[in-house]
Amino acid sequence: MSVGWLASPATVVLAPMLAVQGMRIRRGIPRLPEAAGPRTGVAGGAVVVPPAGVSESPGAEGAAGTSSGGAAGPVFRLAVLGESTAAGVGVATHDESLAGFLARGAAARTGRPVRWQVAARSGVNTRTTTAELVPLLEPADVVVVALGVNELLELNRPRRFRGELRELVAAVRRRLPGVPIVVAGMPPVGRFPALPQPLRAVLGLRARALDHVMRDVARGAEGVVHATAEVPVETAGFFASDGFHPSATGYRHWAEALVQALPDPPGSPAAG
Repeated sequence: MSVGWLASPATVVLAPMLAVQGMRIRRGIPRLPEAAGPRTGVAGGAVVVPPAGVSESPGAEGAAGTSSGGAAGPVFRLAVLGESTAAGVGVATHDESLAGFLARGAAARTGRPVRWQVAARSGVNTRTTTAELVPLLEPADVVVVALGVNELLELNRPRRFRGELRELVAAVRRRLPGVPIVVAGMPPVGRFPALPQPLRAVLGLRARALDHVMRDVARGAEGVVHATAEVPVETAGFFASDGFHPSATGYRHWAEALVQALPDPPGSPAAG
């Protein structure tokens, strides 16, 4: 909570300068499109269609997959839900997006084919995601949530964000009962080189406040984990041409940080 109290006075005192810098950033950052192409796919192998009369359920043996690349066994189903980063802004297709890299990383870690899906849209906040994108989710074994940057830019207060994130979790659970949820932590906005000072410092403080909210919500909900976004944003080529969204290199690093937070596939020895 202390971080939030630090951010708010700074925002008030520096408001005129922040407003000018914010307008310049919004005008100067190129508006990149979302990743093109299919928003569903399979990584690590082709999924075998179950025999007639056998329905696919989480971890069901009927949802088997085989792979020319070595991954085999029941298919693991991954959903990526959220804002522009979930939608793949900054790369050409989802082969290079967070979903694509996560799916390949999960296939390599589990030895199973991974069927992935994306329910995302650039510009959405948590409230809009709950109302418009959660209903698009298909059955999944894990839902990865990538949200919060638009809350940051909208100056959403942590207390309000807490309630909206809890409602998002509840909505996902109503849609997909019992599904594990991984909440991707806030990126290190305070280290984004494209943002000028003092805007960078203030947004960095506010991002930390929202990340604390994410941690608290995850701790208070069964089956929800917070995954810290420890990513090397100083790495050459990490950002796309707008200097704000990840490039393929950035998404790869982010996926490598998140994949360890994914649950073990249903039916695996580690999953019990």
